[in-house]
Amino acid sequence: MNVSVKNLGLSELDELCIQTIRFLSVDAIQKANSGHPGMPMGMAPAGYVLWSRHLRYNPANPQWPNRDRFVLSAGHGSMLLYSLLYLNGYDMSLEDLKNFRQWDSKTPGHPECEQKHGVEVTTGPLGQGISNAVGMAIASKYLASHFNRDGFSVIDYSIYVIAGDGDLEEGVSAEASSLAGHLGLDNLIVIYDDNHITIDGETELAFTEDVARRYKAYGWRVIEVPGDGNDMGAFEKALKKAKREKNCPTLIKLRTHIAYGSPNKQDTAGAHGSPLGEDEIKLIKKNFGWDPERSFVVPDEVLAHTRKAVDKGKRAERKWNKVFEKYAESYPELAQEFRDAAEGKLSVNLDEVLPKFEAGGSIATRKASGKVLDAVMPHMPLVLGGSADLTPSNLTRFNGAEDFQKSNRGGRYIRFGIREHAMGAILNGISASGLTRAYGGTFLVFSDYMRPSIRLSALSKHPTIFVFTHDSIGVGEDGPTHQPVEHVAALRTIPDLLVFRPADANETAQAWKIALEQKDLPVALCLTRQGLPVLDQSKYGSAVNLTKGAYVLAGADKPDVLLLATGSEVSVALAAYEKLQAEGLSSRVISMPCWELFEKQPQEYKASVLPANVKARVGIEAGVEHGWGKWLGSDGIFIGMSTFGASAPAKVCFEKFGITVEKVVEAAKKSIAS
Repeated sequence: MNVSVKNLGLSELDELCIQTIRFLSVDAIQKANSGHPGMPMGMAPAGYVLWSRHLRYNPANPQWPNRDRFVLSAGHGSMLLYSLLYLNGYDMSLEDLKNFRQWDSKTPGHPECEQKHGVEVTTGPLGQGISNAVGMAIASKYLASHFNRDGFSVIDYSIYVIAGDGDLEEGVSAEASSLAGHLGLDNLIVIYDDNHITIDGETELAFTEDVARRYKAYGWRVIEVPGDGNDMGAFEKALKKAKREKNCPTLIKLRTHIAYGSPNKQDTAGAHGSPLGEDEIKLIKKNFGWDPERSFVVPDEVLAHTRKAVDKGKRAERKWNKVFEKYAESYPELAQEFRDAAEGKLSVNLDEVLPKFEAGGSIATRKASGKVLDAVMPHMPLVLGGSADLTPSNLTRFNGAEDFQKSNRGGRYIRFGIREHAMGAILNGISASGLTRAYGGTFLVFSDYMRPSIRLSALSKHPTIFVFTHDSIGVGEDGPTHQPVEHVAALRTIPDLLVFRPADANETAQAWKIALEQKDLPVALCLTRQGLPVLDQSKYGSAVNLTKGAYVLAGADKPDVLLLATGSEVSVALAAYEKLQAEGLSSRVISMPCWELFEKQPQEYKASVLPANVKARVGIEAGVEHGWGKWLGSDGIFIGMSTFGASAPAKVCFEKFGITVEKVVEAAKKSIAS
């Protein structure tokens, strides 16, 4: 093939590899008639050099714990990643590339977390990938501090990111990058694909800030590589400087050209989100000396060269394994802890350390949560936590916790600052490490700021724990801006997210147990500000039943009415039950802390809790009615919120909005009568 080589620090074979990446990308996108060809064409040289010369990985074992992590934050350019995975010997075939964006393929439109195939995190929603990478860098630093000993660096991996203008425009990346600079995460290297084009057109339509100066202000090192994205000599120098940096993360600002080499579509928005077209692809191939009539061509010498990554990766892992074997001889307990974490085993029997709360007292579930953390966290050194500047309110900092800071990589408590959106994405990055787990707290009303990250956590199967306190109008005087009314319902609409609203301290402890035992589902804990009675488990149902999502707390075998409640309203339901009983009416109280777990139970169990022949039902929750119809049926009555809250003491709010024992009793009688 007649390939023209410029003086760019590349050999003729290197250049051929780069062209192969470009044309695999455009051919796959054209075959699918859908995708973003411009980014892979412009970033092919940088992607090739990074993967062939700098990134440490093992295609034969993509989940090797000490591999470098690569995040394609500009996920619309997914064919760049898929081409690299195929060429370098991952479990990705040429047929998989041909099935780009097709049903049940390994090559979806945007990268979806599948670490066994080489995709570290789900990217696509812009800004999430680079923000995940901050969490991944935190995890690497903490793990190194926890496990490494003199002469034994069992953890020393770095995180590499390719990000575009869209990533750096989204607010979540600004939050995360600011924190990364503060923490001095020198194991984080971001390659900024500075191609000056977005879907609407040139970036100057809406984005004219000085990105380099902004990142310097964050505390990053910024290295600018001008030109057209092909000067790999300069790019490699930048990479080497970034890898030597010991004080801060690095942004490499690489000037590129979208759809590089396209006669008619280079540097145009038309190459951003649409196939180039058969005629344009033929022109490009002809210009580069390729056969314009052939597609998905992989020269033998290219595959032979890139597949050397397999042996190279095996050697790197074998070398690491030898170090780990000697490490295990010197530090057997740490080595076993490492192995257990890699296999997803808990470091403690939670039943032995969970606190048990005595009946008769009153405690807010947020305070109960804090006591659970005090009891559990000393036994779970690979769980990191934090709060978005609400530590005294969320009570997420456990006794003895040290802050994770630039000066203390062994700290387990992360001060996220007022950065809820970034906190969610960073938590996911920590959980994606494969060895660490993460939780983070804020007020439930601010889950709105975190929703994209929560959704991606569920989609990606990250076992992240989201701690949300101040869960209702019980917030009181702070008023409607801080009183969540629709948020629990909104969280329940996210598939594969376990949403808990525990009724008391012991249910809270059990909710934490379930959350910490999860391996592939995220959990949202919705906790009260106000004190709640600790229920008498000898009189009512045991909180252990929370594992089933909903259970009978009290009541008759053949009740006249079912009282269904969650969280703080369970106590209201119990008081109504007592009053109805005194009036000769039989009822059953059902605590429903986690609808999602209840849905997973056998039909026989669900029918035993909610007998179909009992049509009289009352649902009680200090939130909106959305979703309750499934449990209440057409004849049930809902006691809750239909408006925003109000600024007043909590007790007054509950009275004024009619979430009271008297209203529940009245509704129960009405439901029975109907």
